[in-house]
Amino acid sequence: MLIFGNSASGKSTLAKYLSQKLGLAHLDLDTLAWLPTSPPQRMPLDESQLKVIDFLEKHENWVVEGCYTDLLEILADQATEIIFMDLSIEQCIHNAKSRPWEPHKYDSKEAQDSNLNMLVNWIKDYKTRLDTFSYDSHLKFYESFQGKKSIYNKNQTYT
Repeated sequence: MLIFGNSASGKSTLAKYLSQKLGLAHLDLDTLAWLPTSPPQRMPLDESQLKVIDFLEKHENWVVEGCYTDLLEILADQATEIIFMDLSIEQCIHNAKSRPWEPHKYDSKEAQDSNLNMLVNWIKDYKTRLDTFSYDSHLKFYESFQGKKSIYNKNQTYT
């Protein structure tokens, strides 16, 4: 299963829920898309691709989430379902401002919050960007997928 959309659209929350409920291995593409540098820099695509392939070889049933269409495309042939988290920019900004600390991404809540202004600006540019992280790229990926697919326009409460 693949879950994708704008930053702070609820991808991680849904993926964690499905992982626990259905016993799926969970991969957050953020963990293999970036080099540990400051400022952040994308890992070379071929290195990220090898890590994705390694994950697939180790796990038969999985949920993968992220905003990287270039990485999602590697998984598309093996996915049985995709979910496009197509929330409003305003909802994503609200989610970003209220998200709990993500220790797998940041050393502290303060470090995460220091990145908030950049993240909000990134979220705002979602529909105008023309890169692998863009609305246009996600929509094209969604439209081209031949299996089961859904669009979520609002966050759900998962129990």
